[in-house]
Amino acid sequence: MAGRIPREFIDDMIARSDIVEVIDSRVRLKKAGRNYQACCPFHNEKSPSFTVSQDKQFYHCFGCGAHGNVISFLMEYDRLEFPEAIEELANYHSIEVPREENSAPAPTAQQKQQIQDDYELMEKAAKFFAQQLKIHGEKDKAVNYLKGRGLSGDIVKAFGIGYAPSEWDGMLRAFGTNPQAQQQLLDLKLITENDNRRRFDFFRDRIMFPIRDKRGRVVGFGGRVLEDGGPKYLNSPETRIFHKGHELYGFYQAKQAHRNLARVMIVEGYMDVVALAQFGIDYAVASLGTATTAEHIQMLFRATNEIICCYDGDRAGREAAWRALENALPYLKDGVEMKFLFLPDGEDPDTLVRQIGKDAFEAKLQNESMPLSRFFFENLLQRHHVSSTEGKAALKAQAMPLIEQIVGDNQRAILTSDLSAHMGEHHRHKLERDIAKANSHGNVKKVDMSTLNKSTMSPVRMMLRLLLDSPALAKQCASADPAFLAETNIAGISLLNEVFAFCKNHPQANTAQVLEEFRHHPQSSHLAKLLNTDFAEQYPVKVFQDSFTRLLDWHLKSRMSELMSISRLRNLTSEEKQEFNLLVKEQK
Repeated sequence: MAGRIPREFIDDMIARSDIVEVIDSRVRLKKAGRNYQACCPFHNEKSPSFTVSQDKQFYHCFGCGAHGNVISFLMEYDRLEFPEAIEELANYHSIEVPREENSAPAPTAQQKQQIQDDYELMEKAAKFFAQQLKIHGEKDKAVNYLKGRGLSGDIVKAFGIGYAPSEWDGMLRAFGTNPQAQQQLLDLKLITENDNRRRFDFFRDRIMFPIRDKRGRVVGFGGRVLEDGGPKYLNSPETRIFHKGHELYGFYQAKQAHRNLARVMIVEGYMDVVALAQFGIDYAVASLGTATTAEHIQMLFRATNEIICCYDGDRAGREAAWRALENALPYLKDGVEMKFLFLPDGEDPDTLVRQIGKDAFEAKLQNESMPLSRFFFENLLQRHHVSSTEGKAALKAQAMPLIEQIVGDNQRAILTSDLSAHMGEHHRHKLERDIAKANSHGNVKKVDMSTLNKSTMSPVRMMLRLLLDSPALAKQCASADPAFLAETNIAGISLLNEVFAFCKNHPQANTAQVLEEFRHHPQSSHLAKLLNTDFAEQYPVKVFQDSFTRLLDWHLKSRMSELMSISRLRNLTSEEKQEFNLLVKEQK
């Protein structure tokens, strides 16, 4: 596997790229003042709310909230992974993507050709299995099985379903014509080798399901046994082009069927995906004999805003659902939804859709799917009994670290409120929330229009916004370093410190590069929100320094109040008295 892409190269790609030019090649933009506008490509709208700033190299939709830099746009619009988006930009500029030396080296021309040959061989293997379903002497056995499962010829063809012959060397004879070809078959696990160095087909006498990646390339196979004996399903092992945790069976077909996927349903088996598609429910996918991974969730939320996990209602099904929920939490932004539908004992999507039909099945999805919040607490409340103080403490200790992973502010707040309700602290939570909200607004004051800073932003938010607009400010205002306040409890001070430090070390960076640096930061969404509102400041240096002075003043007053409260409970120590006297002098 190729090594990591150097951070310097990523920054260079952002600096070289004009976001207006890149987006305009995919979505027609129109000039609107200093910015550009279009109807948002990420949701349906009649009037344009999608704005692109050439100055900041940043886009934002005021309708759905989509935002980011040029890399984010390519990932969302072209459905690319992060490295693929970098490669797309590099190709645009006709530049080779470098890889870090302390990591695995970038693939050579020979290795790239090898990968291309692998994809071609896997496609040939898929066609071979499909042909065997038509011409092999035992084809009737396979065809009758498929008919018995209620599959039509059209759906079999659409998914490229085939048959692996029962002979030991069907694949080997067809493609293993020389030692090099046999080695490639071994590498791709189309054939295998025993301890005696005897080589034979990996898949034999099985219904074959080609597994395609999101680009439509065959990367592996799933084989379903026809008769009792051996594992029911046999999947391709990991190879240089196949990684189970990154692929979903049926995802390529679902994307082909829908330009914009309204929802995706995760099921457990290949046959479930195919049967549902035959009944017109062509948005189902299946993991490949493994749990639904974080990579699966991330890939699906790039394609849709709604995921429904449809599992068996037994213990194994619920455990699989819980693992999927845990993996999904870091990707739950506001505007996306995850639900769970647990089927009755003995039923799976394949059998159920045949019994009740498409409309009733989709009605069940709509009316009986359990929201993530409900499944989350149902599961935890089975483990912890909130009738006791200890049970409540255990519930909170397990729930809060999970809730805090959620990136969507609204979703995180709702689950936190639900947790307080389950613990009998709903009114207390509401009171604390209202107090925090009131404090964030501060006292209503008459606005002095002659002041330099006309914004009602808090000092921390103001300093962050100014740094995003002009990273060079950190070097210009080196004395206003928020690191002096690192040990305080001022909200947002930790993020401000990190952004300030980066900008101070990279004064030539632009807004897009700062956002890229903090792409995976737990509070990255706060930075994006700061850029969502119109803002202009005529005297940024003065306002930045004034905001820092306000923070220092807040801290000093807060510490004075704290020491005064302590003095009411006990005598201050000599060190505390000395500190208090110094604070009083500072306030004069």
